[in-house]
Amino acid sequence: MQYRKLGKTGISISAAAYGGIVSAGDFGGAHCTQDDQAGSDRYVAWAIEKGVNYFDVAPSYGNAQEQLGNSLRPYRKEVHLACKTLARDRAGAEAEFRESMKLLHTDYFDVYQMHAVNNQETVEKVFAPGGTMELLQELKQQGIIGNIGFSSHNEEAALEMLRRYDFDSVLFPFNWFMNLAHGMGSRLVKEAKQRNMGVICMKSMIESAWDSEEQRYASPYPKSWCKPIPVEDEAFGMAAMKYALSLGVDTLIPPGNFASFSFVVDHIDQCLVNPLNDADRAFLEQKLETVRGKEFF
Repeated sequence: MQYRKLGKTGISISAAAYGGIVSAGDFGGAHCTQDDQAGSDRYVAWAIEKGVNYFDVAPSYGNAQEQLGNSLRPYRKEVHLACKTLARDRAGAEAEFRESMKLLHTDYFDVYQMHAVNNQETVEKVFAPGGTMELLQELKQQGIIGNIGFSSHNEEAALEMLRRYDFDSVLFPFNWFMNLAHGMGSRLVKEAKQRNMGVICMKSMIESAWDSEEQRYASPYPKSWCKPIPVEDEAFGMAAMKYALSLGVDTLIPPGNFASFSFVVDHIDQCLVNPLNDADRAFLEQKLETVRGKEFF
């Protein structure tokens, strides 16, 4: 496993990260009996053995906090733990923060993020008096969180966040399809790198939107909001990973299932040693024609 500097945070994280949904047994209507506490324990132990040292979770990921927290208890001091809040006001964010610390059996977070800042209205709320930013800045000053970040699926909203505060990290879908078709993420990663922020990539292994919720829940990937690239298609998966890495991201958080996660972990070093080339790009441009009209944002 290779490790990368996460911007100005001062921490080095694995090039493949663990998305907490992998540990969820119940999530978004999907009940995955194989992903119970014992399953989460196996996944986390495997990740640790492979050198993964960055784990990201959120209260909105079903029962992931509880199960991941239990699985990480033997390893907490060895890993970097990131969490999130969907609350936009100080009081709500503090309640979520305290509950997350309890469920995750920790007294600090290496990275704490405002979750899904996807529009201007949300930006205004978190920066308003009594908003979430008040709390996070205080917690950072107290040393209870090491770094402040946010996640977003909207580039304009993300860029506005950067205009208002010197954030430590951003979590964004730097995806081959959305970037090739629409340039999504290019301006954000450039600005974030200029600010020496950590750049965390989600949805690198996403193919397209689901055709329907029925397709999603009948698939091997019911915990994924979008349709992952099948792990059987190694060439496609690796080209998509290489594309995200070529944009300058620091780490990849795979879709929230163990099959996708293990694929990324097993192939990340190869993708770093043999980066995106003209053949990979041509391959993805051909794939793009098969998914146009199936944008997921």
